[in-house]
Amino acid sequence: MKLTCLQSNLSHGLGIVGRAVATRTTLPITNNVLVATDQSRLRLTATNLEIAIVCWIGGKVDEEGAIAIPAKLFTEYVNSLKDDKMELNLGQNSRSLQIKCGAFKANISGQDADDFPPIPEVNDGTTTTINAADLAKAIAHVVFSAATEDTRPVLTGVHAEFDGDTLTLAAADGFRLAVYHSKLNQPVASKTAVIIPARTLNELNRLLAGQEEPVTVTINPEKSQVLFQLNNVRLVSQLIQGAFPNYSQLIPSGSTTSTVIDRTAFLAAVKTASIFARDGSGIVRLEINPGPELTPGKIKVSARADELGDNEGEVDAVVKGEATKIAFNSKFLQDVLGVLPSAQVALETTTSSSPGVIRPVDNDGYIHVVMPMFVQW
Repeated sequence: MKLTCLQSNLSHGLGIVGRAVATRTTLPITNNVLVATDQSRLRLTATNLEIAIVCWIGGKVDEEGAIAIPAKLFTEYVNSLKDDKMELNLGQNSRSLQIKCGAFKANISGQDADDFPPIPEVNDGTTTTINAADLAKAIAHVVFSAATEDTRPVLTGVHAEFDGDTLTLAAADGFRLAVYHSKLNQPVASKTAVIIPARTLNELNRLLAGQEEPVTVTINPEKSQVLFQLNNVRLVSQLIQGAFPNYSQLIPSGSTTSTVIDRTAFLAAVKTASIFARDGSGIVRLEINPGPELTPGKIKVSARADELGDNEGEVDAVVKGEATKIAFNSKFLQDVLGVLPSAQVALETTTSSSPGVIRPVDNDGYIHVVMPMFVQW
């Protein structure tokens, strides 16, 4: 291998694939990044056997070649250099990559490229495209609701249903549920549903920043792997096997109180209450009261911590229905209010022991269900 590239491009590429490098593994080769030439470009590949990320960067290739290099060492060294032209050289039958950049040079010992795990090719199956901005928005609205503990593996993923020209993402952790509908650029031939690991979608969302071209999504016929094809980047992930809960049954069909409130003011009040809620099991209490005729109602946001104190704040709201009280986990409220771009949100409640529903007023494609906390009023 003999090629030249810019330090900035190589550093950027290593930053992209580095998220897939294994940290704890019984297969040491996955601690490496595969550096290879590929049709006049440099291809970087990393995998932890659950996800794999491949990135192509521009360069001038004089001789073909490939080697697996320790990812941490290689990345740290490249990042320490100034933005200048870099030369990468790998002699015939050599396992040492020579790096030159300006007045600096190094030799890094690697492993045979043939020992690197093969990256799955996902070519057949269900294929569609979606605008990068739409996909990023859909992921951001649901992924935080997935479970982080592996007691129920299916809940650590996001249920993705492709039906016609609609993509529906849903995530739940047993205490909250987020469902988001988005449009596909290309309808799918047949309805397909899979469970994508939340970790995969978090990584994908980082890659989508700055992506302008539509993203191609391919699910293999066995529904065991999914491919996301971006501009110069490819992400392949294993899918979670199992049955996702029938979440439509968890969405309340109606409410007795509907409260429309300024999202920014509501979020600020919840954040203030959370200071006390931290020492009070994370509980934020909401007291919702309709106002007299032609006047706004009020929603009182409060929290208390035994032996420390309490606080409360009021925010104007348009309240339709009965006065009510309900308590939620402060983090859950902050998570959903933090991702909604809407100026106003609707909070729909029934009783203090029934789930609450949060929706953006100007978008009927998103719904968030939160289970209440049981408190003594």
